[in-house]
Amino acid sequence: MGKIIAIANQKGGVGKTTTTINLSASLAKEGKRVLIIDADPQANATSGYGIDPRTMTSSIYECMVDGYPLDGSQVATCIEGLDLIGSRIDLAGAELELISKPNRERVMANLLQGVRDKYDYIIIDCSPSLGLITVNALTAADSVIIPVQAEYFALEGISKLLNTIRIIKSRLNANLEIEGFLLTMYNAQLRLANQIYEELKSHFGDMVFNTVIPRNVRLSEAPSHGLPVILYDPDSRGATSHLLLAKEIISKHRR
Repeated sequence: MGKIIAIANQKGGVGKTTTTINLSASLAKEGKRVLIIDADPQANATSGYGIDPRTMTSSIYECMVDGYPLDGSQVATCIEGLDLIGSRIDLAGAELELISKPNRERVMANLLQGVRDKYDYIIIDCSPSLGLITVNALTAADSVIIPVQAEYFALEGISKLLNTIRIIKSRLNANLEIEGFLLTMYNAQLRLANQIYEELKSHFGDMVFNTVIPRNVRLSEAPSHGLPVILYDPDSRGATSHLLLAKEIISKHRR
């Protein structure tokens, strides 16, 4: 049965989608069967793989609102073993349409039961909000990765997210765990970046990944070419750091 990991932080611009795209590709390169669910109306995980949302017969919107099965809504990506269920702007209106549904917080969890056995990892890219779609993702997930930007306001809002996770854990998903805090856009030459890493470690200890994701030009360029960085520039620091992260996660799950 596949492990479901949500990548969430209501603060925008911290690297959620970059992590989704490149961690998923790296897990697939390590021989794992992986499914990305793009649960963000901006659809950047979809376009980051060079997939035009207009060409998809169905997206996560149709699955959640109209009851389309997830199995059959996947599209293949440029990485062998990696599928994607895409998003489009319609998803922005899904929260209103889901309000009247019974068990509205569990729509995604129920959908995932139909595909869970087909994959080793299912990675959900959440939008930068704590709305109903993100609540659905956290209710469906086994664990959550929290990307934290290595900049001044990095820890701002984390307490709100942690409180949301506690509420979901107590009311909707007792098994939800924090997979780890991931420091992104890291520049080892900046004292502030090192201070933030140390602060994370002092607060959260072993819940902070050993791997950090550096600020890297090739990593930023890759989505505009519709490629994960391990195909765009496999020798870049952005590519090697995500491969290390994938290996760290796989090793953790073997214990």
